[in-house]
Amino acid sequence: MNNIALLIPIMGISCGLVAIIGGVFVRPWFKYREKQLATEASMVAEKAAQYAAQTERLEQRVRVLERIITDRGLVLSDEIEGLRIPGETPVRIEH
Repeated sequence: MNNIALLIPIMGISCGLVAIIGGVFVRPWFKYREKQLATEASMVAEKAAQYAAQTERLEQRVRVLERIITDRGLVLSDEIEGLRIPGETPVRIEH
């Protein structure tokens, strides 16, 4: 019976210590981890937006190339000439 009477105050003190340790050490760690995860999430979202923009640019370029490939003759020649800068001489690239 004496052992049980001694256990009650020990358990009360232990519960108090656990609550104090949780408030002092565990809660700030959880807040830190939450901020860290939020930062990582924003970085991932930014990367995803960059990839989406790059994909859109590449898709536009592919559409232009597909149109150039399917166009024939004079239309293609006129488009190429329209892209030239007036007064600039074409540069030949040697391989």
